[in-house]
Amino acid sequence: MELQPSAHVDTFARDHLPPVGQWPDLLPVSAPGGGRRYPARLNCGAELLDATVARLGPDRPAVHDGAGGVWSYGRLQGHVDRIAHTLRDDLGVVPGNRVLLRGPTTPWLAACWLAVMKAGAVAVTVLAAQRPRELAAICELARVRHALCDARSADDLAGASVTLDDVPLRVTPYGGNSPSDLLRLAAGKPASYAPVDTSADDVALIAFTSGTTGRPKGCLHFHRDVLATADTFSAHVLRPRPDDVFAGSPPLGFTFGLGGLVVFPLRAGASALLSAWSGPDRLLHDIERHRVTVLFTAPTAYRSMLPRLAAHDTSSLRRCVSAGEHLPAALWHAWRRATGLRVINGIGATEMLHIFISAADDAIRPGTTGLPVPGYEARVLGPDGRPVPDGTPGLLAVRGPTGCRYLGGARQGDYVRDGWNLTGDTYIREPDGHFRFVARADDMIVSAGCNIAGPEVEEALMRHPDVVEAAVVGRPDARRGEIVVAHVVLREGVPRGEETTAALREFTKKEIVPYKCPREIEFHDALPRTPTGKLQRFRLRNSALQFPRD
Repeated sequence: MELQPSAHVDTFARDHLPPVGQWPDLLPVSAPGGGRRYPARLNCGAELLDATVARLGPDRPAVHDGAGGVWSYGRLQGHVDRIAHTLRDDLGVVPGNRVLLRGPTTPWLAACWLAVMKAGAVAVTVLAAQRPRELAAICELARVRHALCDARSADDLAGASVTLDDVPLRVTPYGGNSPSDLLRLAAGKPASYAPVDTSADDVALIAFTSGTTGRPKGCLHFHRDVLATADTFSAHVLRPRPDDVFAGSPPLGFTFGLGGLVVFPLRAGASALLSAWSGPDRLLHDIERHRVTVLFTAPTAYRSMLPRLAAHDTSSLRRCVSAGEHLPAALWHAWRRATGLRVINGIGATEMLHIFISAADDAIRPGTTGLPVPGYEARVLGPDGRPVPDGTPGLLAVRGPTGCRYLGGARQGDYVRDGWNLTGDTYIREPDGHFRFVARADDMIVSAGCNIAGPEVEEALMRHPDVVEAAVVGRPDARRGEIVVAHVVLREGVPRGEETTAALREFTKKEIVPYKCPREIEFHDALPRTPTGKLQRFRLRNSALQFPRD
């Protein structure tokens, strides 16, 4: 594949793509009437915002702030364009620079993301809860020089002490009282901005996933990839309407949230409630107050909302999307009985940008994930890399208009083989073509829709002076799918009681994002290992452990 000439002045992202020969096969986006190819020059920020304004007008609602405020498309466009001017004129951001975005889900975070797109820079959106060590690793890998950060989330970013080529990371806060606050700088800028003429295959964003090792992996996605997610899953399965109101729990630092709360509604001319997740009661309150019609969240949240439904009016809902972990058939049926709605299940991946297997309406088979989204192909492979017969478990492989391109490409061959993306999930293809999830094929823990790498948690625990050894595995849990359980060997003389457990949990919360921290900690004299010293994780997962423990 030959790439189009880049608009990037800073060529780091394109320079660090894996070799084209190691990319997955990329298929044209499926559209009614035939295949669809995007033009060579394409800016997804302009397509999502400017093109929608030109098509439907500036006065329709675009974003709700959760406190009663509503921005029209015209108002959002004005804010985005002023921020884009500020990025270029005041902050010195040039096309191709990586810009870190950090903060809770708000309209301003979405406006910053769109401005980065229109300015031709590369967005690196992280979680507001990520800790300094994690932020420093991401900034180092992506060579980040600029950051836009919600003023409420600035301390940890400052604590990361990021320096690139002896130049400190330039952090510009927004929503605070600083004279250098982004919104203050942007206030006097023009309300229109000509988007940078990026190539369709210029890198638009780097999405980070911790993978199975705990070492962050950056996934490079193009401007056309962003639109492809909207023109496949959203257009063909979700089928949004311009009068829809989107809402959900995933933050914009997850591609699940970026697609469901920004890309999909804007592509359809709909609106979105952009408010940080604060529990099932608040989500139900928001659905009732804002008359939400399209909901994105994980099975854990649907399970938590079930006993609370009677106290809230959720009659506005017409689409409920579940991803991030397996959706059990029993939960699907319980939600259907309570609401009359059929949950749209799906599987996506940071490497693929969004959902690639799903089903809606009459195509749904409870207990299965669904069918390949139009534009994607999927198969189940055996140990020899060949497709296995229907009904036989194997490794899920998928290809479509999006696919994995790891930053630097060192681990590209682990995910992409023979043109297919290998997701690390064990699946069965049913005779009717539906795909049914069996298990993760690696040691990833999936808890409440979040991927948690056990080795990353182990490393955080091992930084505590009282911990000699640590091993982390997932344990099945009725509410969260899995929970993180840490098996720990302590320094001699340290008590194995609740006080130590609490201290270790508090310590890890300062080292890594809190949702990754162990929910249970078990103490042992030694961890089970082979004669060669290799940790036997399967014994830790077994409830009947056959080695010394309390």
